[in-house]
Amino acid sequence: MAQPWQTIDRIPTQAGLLELRKRGERDFLITVGGQVLMNSMANRSEVALGQLACGHLKHSTQPSVLVGGLGMGFTLKAVLDTLPATAHIMVAELNPVVLAWCRGPLAVLTDHAVADERVKVEICDVAQLIHRYAKDDAPEKLDAVILDLYTGPYVRSHTRNDPLYGSIAIHTTRAALKPDGVFAVWGEDYDAGFAKRLATAGFVSTRHRSGRGTGHVVYLGRKGAGADKATR
Repeated sequence: MAQPWQTIDRIPTQAGLLELRKRGERDFLITVGGQVLMNSMANRSEVALGQLACGHLKHSTQPSVLVGGLGMGFTLKAVLDTLPATAHIMVAELNPVVLAWCRGPLAVLTDHAVADERVKVEICDVAQLIHRYAKDDAPEKLDAVILDLYTGPYVRSHTRNDPLYGSIAIHTTRAALKPDGVFAVWGEDYDAGFAKRLATAGFVSTRHRSGRGTGHVVYLGRKGAGADKATR
């Protein structure tokens, strides 16, 4: 008989009650408003996302990577496992309780990834950090921007003004990247419109299916030449 789920922490949010549930030693759920957001036993796409985004950086001297969304820390763990000891990884997470969970009960799942000396976590909207790196006078640019958020690009995303997946946001992300930098995004299902916007912005993109269900997709866009100005 399967063990019952136990709620070990909960916090109210605008989207509903955010809960961390556990059964056994390593079986965790994060839910919001009763809807399952992630399951510790289904993390193949997080691992694939981190590996695909950073595979080209294995032998870089001091790669700089931005990860949007901490979740249970599996994407971050995959990034850490792929990058060299000299890497710098910044993580943007909206909810401080998620960081507390990754430092506490979830830490065993990722070998305490958030405690790695290469990692800095900021409690903020990832779009704010992307804009910081996109400025003309930014002290550095990024080798990769990785978005592993609860909601990926989908057909009803506003094609121009969506804060992460619209055409203006994609151009901003491109400006935040170094030449040959990578923009990697998890999506629940393939969205041809988002793929087209990546190409229009100057990304050479591919998509990969992996984990979290048969429909889930990883978009991988490499910064190409041209398309430097935002779509008007």
